[in-house]
Amino acid sequence: MNYPRLALAAVGGTVAYFVVGFIMFGLLPVLRNEYARYPAVYRTQEDMKGVMPIGMLAMLVAMLVLATIYAMAYHGGSGAVEGTRFGALIGIFAVCAFVIHNHVNLNIGLALTIGQAIAYFFEWTIVGLVIGLIYKPPI
Repeated sequence: MNYPRLALAAVGGTVAYFVVGFIMFGLLPVLRNEYARYPAVYRTQEDMKGVMPIGMLAMLVAMLVLATIYAMAYHGGSGAVEGTRFGALIGIFAVCAFVIHNHVNLNIGLALTIGQAIAYFFEWTIVGLVIGLIYKPPI
């Protein structure tokens, strides 16, 4: 395994996650407004500021795990294609294990669930693409 590239891929994945997340969840009023409909479930933007550092650190660790899984599963070929495929699989996992799971357990509406499913699938696909573009196996 190429450890420097693994670390770089984790950082790149983290940056991609937060950039795409900001676009999808922060700039698109449809999703932002849906979260506001559930103040008993979701923190306000102001309240999130207090816990954001631990969330950012946790995402960096998660990206390191994903980059490691990607490196272990990489069989050669285009990093862009392999990374996109990997990201799409992670996206499907996130939608099924997180988004739909939350729809069952939390009292949230279908519009928020569908919005999250689309946004998270797209976000994880982009993260996989970034990891695939950055990680290169040792020569």
